[in-house]
Amino acid sequence: MGKSTVDGLFRDLGIPVQDADKVVHDLYAPQGAAVQPVEAIFPGVVVDGGINRAELGKYVLGNEENMKRLEGIVHPLVEAERAKFIENARQDAKRLVVLDIPLLYETGLESQVDAVAVVSAMDTRVQKERVMARPGMTEEKFEAILSRQRAAAVSLEPVHLCRPSCSSHLSTTKPTLRPHLLPEPHWAT
Repeated sequence: MGKSTVDGLFRDLGIPVQDADKVVHDLYAPQGAAVQPVEAIFPGVVVDGGINRAELGKYVLGNEENMKRLEGIVHPLVEAERAKFIENARQDAKRLVVLDIPLLYETGLESQVDAVAVVSAMDTRVQKERVMARPGMTEEKFEAILSRQRAAAVSLEPVHLCRPSCSSHLSTTKPTLRPHLLPEPHWAT
């Protein structure tokens, strides 16, 4: 069990959750906001009106310059969606939201959140099995993804909730929480 299950647990508690991977998926879908600008930089990646990740991967996997160009298009679009999501939660008088951001530290976004929870497959074999089970995943793509992510053993000092991802739902429904470290949400003050 991984982050999608934990996201579901938060949703079950009535807490709005935004999954950055889903936001990107929507941006890449037909009529998604990223389709035209990405096609302009990486010709041939649009198939049936949406971005084909396999075609896009030919440009960006293993090519840091092209990855940065892609991120220069996609990250601002994701950030705009995140701002809308937070504003909608604020308008709905929600005091807490969950932002599921796989590259939180790698993109420097940890400074924009009030608390951090980590759900990670600490066993790299488990992580690899999960990722390799995705449609279209190859060993090369897996290694490229892994090289862009921090090791699971990042310093957990700023982390308020840490849950190793495992096969047991029971162990995840009772997370280790250090509530004394949770700050007041910045919009609640």
